[in-house]
Amino acid sequence: MAATVSGFLLRLIGWKAVWIPPPSPKSVIIAYPHTSNWDFPITMLWRFAIGFPMHWVGKQSMFENPLGGLFKRWGGVPVDRSRASGFIDQLLVEYGKRETFHLTIAAEGTRSKTDHLKSGFYRLALAANVPVGLGFIDYRQKAIGIERWLVLTGDREIDLDALRDYYAEKTGRRPAQAGEIRFKD
Repeated sequence: MAATVSGFLLRLIGWKAVWIPPPSPKSVIIAYPHTSNWDFPITMLWRFAIGFPMHWVGKQSMFENPLGGLFKRWGGVPVDRSRASGFIDQLLVEYGKRETFHLTIAAEGTRSKTDHLKSGFYRLALAANVPVGLGFIDYRQKAIGIERWLVLTGDREIDLDALRDYYAEKTGRRPAQAGEIRFKD
């Protein structure tokens, strides 16, 4: 029922759901570009429309309100962004405990303009030895989804070049807010 309603609503607002299933039972999915509050509800419609049991990382404050319980049921995993250490280790424990686990992380870590991507998704995928889903939300084409899975090489420049090539044609709601596809040195 949720898939039917979500798919209908997504089409009603003019969006196309794109979906190539993951090549393994565990993955890290990057969400890029993340430039608007509208990214979240459109992503949730997509998630339910395709019936994909993904989890997602959100800032702690999203879960500290009356909707917090609902967000957790929808796959939300709260993260305290004021603490830089321990996040990857906590998530690796989750990967170890579960037979299936697909975790989505906003590559920029924020909707605000940044000059680099956060490297957590990269370090996590390498440590967990899982593929990376190249999740996108393209407001120009009104398409959302995953149409490519990347196995990281461990060579940051080669992997970042692959991301740059893939995302070159993807446009966020506020294109000027999209983070530069590079890591902070």
